[in-house]
Amino acid sequence: MQCLDTRLSGVKIIEPKVFGDERGFFFESFNQQHFEQAIGYPVHFVQDNHSRSGSNVLRGLHYQKDPHPQGKLVRVVAGIVYDVAVDIRPGSSSFGQWVGVELSAANKRQLWIPAGFAHGFLTLSDDVEFLYKTTDYWHPELERSIAWNDPDLAIDWPLASPPTLSEKDQQGEALAALRR
Repeated sequence: MQCLDTRLSGVKIIEPKVFGDERGFFFESFNQQHFEQAIGYPVHFVQDNHSRSGSNVLRGLHYQKDPHPQGKLVRVVAGIVYDVAVDIRPGSSSFGQWVGVELSAANKRQLWIPAGFAHGFLTLSDDVEFLYKTTDYWHPELERSIAWNDPDLAIDWPLASPPTLSEKDQQGEALAALRR
């Protein structure tokens, strides 16, 4: 496994070591000990989630408020997404900055998004299956969404047309609301 830094402190790209031959491939998709060594601190995952989305679906930008923020280890097992993490840590020198990474079934990359970041993704293929581990349970009363198209973020989503959004994501708040 290789762990690559991104321009946002704490957000990491995880590249597994893949063994392939004429039969197909094998890789270890998660190893607690290797993961903690790669990111440099202990992490306790409590929940795995799996979503399926069609073409041009945008999910996010989601986060969960204190006292139950979530770290997420995300990956794609079918299709391709453009995955985005946004720093929303109060007092962070990179507050409001974002990083985007292409994750796909082909590249087998994972993205570690610690607590204190909003997360979202845009599907870039017709059929996407997205898996992620979380460090805390889902608390719907604490879940929030930042507007995917907030001009203060200016995320460069690779869109060919307006995305398909959930009702919740259509009502996403402005990043400026978090500064208050």
